[in-house]
Amino acid sequence: MASGSSESDTAREEQLLDAGRDDHPVVPYRALWAVLLLGWVVSYADRTVTGPVIAWMIQNQAGFIGDASNPATLGGLVGSMFFLGYMLTQYPGGRLGDRFGHREMIIVSLLAAGVLTVVSGLMAGLVAFVAARVLTGLGEGVFYSNDRTLIIAHTPAARRTLGLGIVITGLSIGLTVGIILTPILIDWGASLGMGDGAWRMPFFVFAAFTFVVATVAFGFFRSRLGGALRLGPPFLRLILFSAPTFVVIVALFLMAESFEWPEWLTATIASVIALVYIGIIVRSVQRSGRGAALLNRNMWLIYVAYIAILWNLWFFSFWSVQIVREAAQSSLLAAALTAAFNAGAGILGFPVGGWLADRAVRRGRGRKPLALVCTAVYSVLVLVFGWSISGGEGDQLPSLALLGLLLFSSGVFFNALQPIVQGMTGDLVPPSERGSAFGMLNLVSEIGAVLSPVVSGILRDATGSWAPGVYVAAGIMIVSFFLYAMVRESPAHHEDPIPA
Repeated sequence: MASGSSESDTAREEQLLDAGRDDHPVVPYRALWAVLLLGWVVSYADRTVTGPVIAWMIQNQAGFIGDASNPATLGGLVGSMFFLGYMLTQYPGGRLGDRFGHREMIIVSLLAAGVLTVVSGLMAGLVAFVAARVLTGLGEGVFYSNDRTLIIAHTPAARRTLGLGIVITGLSIGLTVGIILTPILIDWGASLGMGDGAWRMPFFVFAAFTFVVATVAFGFFRSRLGGALRLGPPFLRLILFSAPTFVVIVALFLMAESFEWPEWLTATIASVIALVYIGIIVRSVQRSGRGAALLNRNMWLIYVAYIAILWNLWFFSFWSVQIVREAAQSSLLAAALTAAFNAGAGILGFPVGGWLADRAVRRGRGRKPLALVCTAVYSVLVLVFGWSISGGEGDQLPSLALLGLLLFSSGVFFNALQPIVQGMTGDLVPPSERGSAFGMLNLVSEIGAVLSPVVSGILRDATGSWAPGVYVAAGIMIVSFFLYAMVRESPAHHEDPIPA
């Protein structure tokens, strides 16, 4: 009897899958997944490089971070400035994609990332480096909402969350590449005679790969997805928006350096800037009459809950190498290889989360129970990780094997959670508003990425341990569990075609 029921369920799933194969007939969606996955790889390698570079500067007392009296706090502030720029183009990037084309915004983002990663490696001083990273963040910020929208628009409904999960494995691959290769590339730069400037080498290498991927994506979009691309109008609009934003962020950092403000005050002002900007966008959305779709109770619960994901993502992505190095008193390369277990866990977690979510939907269940399970298990594992680096009994050093196991197992559940929640988000809005919805999701949730590096650095310098930062990350994730629990999940909207 049980066997017959299982066969019936499987047959029903296959029928639904077959039915879903015809709802987006014009695009080779698996090839689209591959191209966008490569985009995630290079984008995340380009942004991840900063954390390991700063860890190298701290260890070697080199560069513009190594001789600071509070290097972890200053290094975290550099990361926070990047994410402030990244955050502030999330919603405009989605709106520009809805208006000018999601393909175009993907290419603009990749080209900006390549150019500005090279520029970052050429900078000689702290302020100039921060300015280059802010510009990198502004350019990369438009990728997410347009990538998510393209996948949903051109993937059969029965495979949609799987597609979201598979493509975003590029995030984990990029993180892993950035964490592991950065120390190796720095050593290569040193062997070539670059000396204290060896930290520049990873920026140059990663930028070269970014240009290659941009070329591949441009060719694919032009030949297989919509024909010719017009990059001028969306690029100019992005410049018009980014210029004043860039001036505000860099001016804030300059004032902080000139008046020698404490880093916590700079981080506080950055947060106020972010909140004011969110308020302006929310007011604009309400006035446009789209508030019912983008600003309803369910959407706000998801927006705010997702802050925990970005907080944890960039706490571990930015600082995991340094955390492991200090906790286990290991070399930088050994710490990078261990920390890579957390980033690499997404290669398994992202597609499995997407597959499980699609399976649940095909069986008439929602995605929310899976989101709650992943959030709960991840929170517990992070608490255990925090205890392990706090010394435990006898203040014995944790082994690299233990830290790697905890980072990998927690990373699987953490990364599985993301496509599940993204699938919920896409289902809760009309197709024409998905670019804006994903832009709003990342706009609000990037508060976590803005605050996480610097707050964690402040806690480290104040307490001498990374454990408090880990416990804060776990606590924020626990709060998100209750927010997800209050979301009223709804079935997907009818699939109207969306222009590429």
